[in-house]
Amino acid sequence: MSEIIDLSQEIFTGMPVYKSLPQVKMSIHNTHEEWEGIKNPTTVTPSVYKLEMGEHTGTHVDALNHMDKAYKEKSIDTMPLSMFYTEGICLDLSYKGLKELIELDEIKKACLNDELDIKKGDTILLYTDHYRKNFGSDDWGNGPGITAEVARWFGEKEIAAFGVETMSPGVPKVSNKEVHRICGELGFTHYENMINLNLLVGRGRFRFIGLPLKIRGGTGSPVRAVAVFEN
Repeated sequence: MSEIIDLSQEIFTGMPVYKSLPQVKMSIHNTHEEWEGIKNPTTVTPSVYKLEMGEHTGTHVDALNHMDKAYKEKSIDTMPLSMFYTEGICLDLSYKGLKELIELDEIKKACLNDELDIKKGDTILLYTDHYRKNFGSDDWGNGPGITAEVARWFGEKEIAAFGVETMSPGVPKVSNKEVHRICGELGFTHYENMINLNLLVGRGRFRFIGLPLKIRGGTGSPVRAVAVFEN
C-alpha cells in the first residue's frame, strides 16, 4: 500500500494571501432546496459554491510567465506535466527564523545530514516549520527564504521545482524578486504555501505530485500537492 501525504492548504474565505493579491471569497451559488423547488426552506444545503480568488491562492505553483515579462509565452498551460510529477526530497531547515536567508552551504549541509542527492528533474521541498509556527499570525508574511545563489544552484542542478511553506520563495525586498527572475531564466519553478513537510523529513525519496489547473495563459495555479511513499 502507498502512503499519500497531503501537502496543501485548505481554501476558504478570508484565508491569508500574499500582499495585494485577490482575497478569497466563497459564496453559495445554488442549493439543493432551490433545485428541488422548495419554497421558504428551513435549511440551506449548498449544491454549488462560487469561488473568487487569484491563481496564486493557497498551495500553488508559479508559471514561468509569472517570473518576468521576458517569459510571457510560457504560461501554466504550456508547461510540461512532467514538471509537476517528479521524484522529491525534503530538506530540514526548521532552525531558520523569521526573514532569515537560507544560504547555499545550509542546503548542502541539509543534504549531507540526510544522505540525499539532488538529481536532475527533482522537486526539492524546504521544511522550515513556518506554517505550524506562524500561519494566521502577524508573522505569517515574514518567513525565511532562499538566496539568489541557492536559486541559481538549483537551476544549474536542472531541478523541476522547489517548494516552500511560506508565501514567497525568497525574502521579500531582499531576494524574492531575484529568485523569481532566476527561475524564469533557468526554466524551473516553485511551489508556495505548502504544509505537512514535517512528515517528510528524514524519510528519503518520495514521489511528488503537484498538478496545476489547465488555465489558458495562466500565470500559476492552485494545486493539490502530495507526497507518495511506496511501502
